[in-house]
Amino acid sequence: MSQQTSENVTRVAIGGLGAIGQSLAKSLVSGAVPGYKLTAVTARRHDKAAEFLTSIGSDAKVVTVDQLEPLADMVIECAPAEILCDIVEPFVKAGKMAVVLSAGALLFNLHLVETAARHGGVIHVPTGALIGLDTVIAAAQGKIHSVRMVTRKPPRGLVGAPHLVENNIQVEGLTEPLKVFDGNALDAARGFPANVNVVAALSLAGIGPENTFLEVWADPGVSRNIHSIIVDSDSAKFSMTTENLPSENPKTGKIVAQSVVALLKKMKAPLRVGT
Repeated sequence: MSQQTSENVTRVAIGGLGAIGQSLAKSLVSGAVPGYKLTAVTARRHDKAAEFLTSIGSDAKVVTVDQLEPLADMVIECAPAEILCDIVEPFVKAGKMAVVLSAGALLFNLHLVETAARHGGVIHVPTGALIGLDTVIAAAQGKIHSVRMVTRKPPRGLVGAPHLVENNIQVEGLTEPLKVFDGNALDAARGFPANVNVVAALSLAGIGPENTFLEVWADPGVSRNIHSIIVDSDSAKFSMTTENLPSENPKTGKIVAQSVVALLKKMKAPLRVGT
């Protein structure tokens, strides 16, 4: 297993410095997450990353993806889905921890879970923008009959999604809601890799991606990312709705970074509330 630095401080690497990565870096550098130190980052533009780190007073190193693992005890992945494995695999192979935000990409790379199991690594998928994940996990200990989720997003948050491009679906200039997808979580992850990490997390917590269903609506009448979930199980039937403010990246909710901060704090807390 990995070694920590003195005074039980966990060294943290961030894979990706977009809106979420920058928010997490600020939290770590400001001391808002006691017991953790940002030591390394990777980003598409190293010069911009170095400039950002200097601006927040961080001495973390800017390195390539393959240089991250020796510099940290854990990695927070918040990068484009296509480089999930490059970021996560070296850490779990070394028996370290990876926090994965690209949950949709994880559905197609479940060998990472097997790698973690063989080497003593751990993969965490934070709750993120999804309410009630603990309840779904509890229900899954019995029998879940069905899970359906409906997502409504401002159209600009869906622009460029592969499913829209491949099916020539236009969402710019909409004057009324348009349903752009209805299918299972696995197909949703293929079609909306930057938009539906919430349903991927939901499927991993419950009855799997092939049996978890999602509708995606481009809705010009909303300014927030709205997720509604209906779950029917042998222990409870429940429904939940969240309205999340987008971050600087309209594809991602502002609460996602806060969810990671909450996860890090919980790992070191003497009182840990929630499943």
